[in-house]
Amino acid sequence: MAERPAALLRARDLTVVLGGVTVLDRLSLEILPGLRTVVLGANGAGKSVTLRALHGLVPPASGTVEWQGGRAPRQAMVFQRPVMLRRSALANVAYGLAVNGVDGEARDRRAREAIAKVGLEAIAHRPARVLSGGEQQRLALARAWALEPAILFLDEPTASLDPGAAGEVERIVAAIAAEGKRIVMTTHNLGQARRLADEIVFIHQGRVAEQTPADRFFAEPQSQHARAFLKGELPWT
Repeated sequence: MAERPAALLRARDLTVVLGGVTVLDRLSLEILPGLRTVVLGANGAGKSVTLRALHGLVPPASGTVEWQGGRAPRQAMVFQRPVMLRRSALANVAYGLAVNGVDGEARDRRAREAIAKVGLEAIAHRPARVLSGGEQQRLALARAWALEPAILFLDEPTASLDPGAAGEVERIVAAIAAEGKRIVMTTHNLGQARRLADEIVFIHQGRVAEQTPADRFFAEPQSQHARAFLKGELPWT
């Protein structure tokens, strides 16, 4: 039997309280290297807050997030509605690199490469805020990709996009994963989860009810809440 790899990150009994409401309730999970993880769950289950807590954007009331080697690697996060700066598409990517300490020729080269990877070369000098929703999401992915993160968190990256734009985003996510970047994402789209996920983390009422390979989850979910969810008996987010 192959030896289980060490976890890239581990959440232990993570509790997050927002506005007096316990959103995550002693949530525990492990994220292993080399997999694409999709987080599923019903409305209000805590999916987005889980990503934000792992990324360090939401402080836990208790519990810990532990990284392999004791230190968080370079990471990035893309949201459902990314914030675009008042500058060109290319300058948005270059600014992200500059903020993270990349300057000079390396910054310019990496910005151009990232824009090309997401297919936005033709509009690289167009103001980012006039781009379509799909183009802005591709630009947000370019901005994150340029940082060369070890792990990329994606929170509902295609929720507001039409099928064509969503397909482009899926293609980019798969390409980022093919470079060895660790993907952890939420989605409301079961078809997308089937296409992209190596494993599923199913969250119910702020806890991990199931973490299992994607094919096993869709064929034989182990928890009653996951079975109800797949039958459409729990509400989508």
